[in-house]
Amino acid sequence: MTTNPELPPQPYDEGMLDVGDGNQVYWQVRGTPGGKPAVVVHGGPGGGFHRGGFRRFDKNGYQLVLFDQRGCGRSTPHAGDPDTDMKHNTTWHLIADMERLREHLGIERWLLYGYSWGSALSLAYAQQHPERVSEIILAAVFGGRREDIDWLYRGAGRFYPEAWDRFLAGAAGAAGTAGTPHDGDVLGAYARLLEDPDQAVREKAVHDWSAWEDALLSNEMQGKDGVFATYPMREQMGLVRSCAHYFSNGLFLEDGQLLRDAGRLAGIPGVLVHGRMDMNGPLQAVWELAKAWPDAEVKVAEDAGHLDSETKIRYVREAVERFARR
Repeated sequence: MTTNPELPPQPYDEGMLDVGDGNQVYWQVRGTPGGKPAVVVHGGPGGGFHRGGFRRFDKNGYQLVLFDQRGCGRSTPHAGDPDTDMKHNTTWHLIADMERLREHLGIERWLLYGYSWGSALSLAYAQQHPERVSEIILAAVFGGRREDIDWLYRGAGRFYPEAWDRFLAGAAGAAGTAGTPHDGDVLGAYARLLEDPDQAVREKAVHDWSAWEDALLSNEMQGKDGVFATYPMREQMGLVRSCAHYFSNGLFLEDGQLLRDAGRLAGIPGVLVHGRMDMNGPLQAVWELAKAWPDAEVKVAEDAGHLDSETKIRYVREAVERFARR
């Protein structure tokens, strides 16, 4: 049986961290004990790190920290369980969880590696705790503005109108009528459907939401069918419920906050890796972020969308190797 050369060794330390509000966050550490600290901030929200995200760090001497954000993976309680209350699951709670985990592990500063939603959370954390961040690597960058959310859950429908119509129709049940709610309230409608006491209603909302996400990802250059739909139902429910919860609330951030506060990252080297044809988020947001954060450089993968390509992988690996020497 061969092993994947991209994966670090099995974790040499792991545990559950009590972060308050009845939440326990699962964490583990891989790589080199006493090495350069780095933390992987996974996508979603609610995706967990179990599908990867910790590659590219092997053989570079990193002490690599991985954790499941509140409500997903092995953290408890799980957002896939209908009795789990989401009111204590916000961006600000996740930032506090990360800082508590850093302190728990005795790490003074760490490199942040965030992918997709994890890029927005990484920026939010770094802007609150810049003195605790050595470098930042972001891939498939999400800007976190209202216009970025609107693009993902409406604007991209210009390219996939049939999938968008199905996504819009799926929100109709939350209106309590046979009609479709105004498209500006689609996210709120799905968030309400995912809190419905009827399991069949919740599962249909999960199916409809996942179909929209998969429509965007399946038609990329490295497109994959059923990225969302292949999750087991409990995991898929938690993922979609978390996405609807966060995006319907504007990520619990002020509009444009991550761009506005980019100056707080001064002195922190960064690499922003983005696919030219990323349908989940146009390159413009990344470009504007880099202009507001002079210590960051943009690496554009011409052969990629939101999912990884050989070029995106190479750009991330080069940044990992370069920062390992700092």
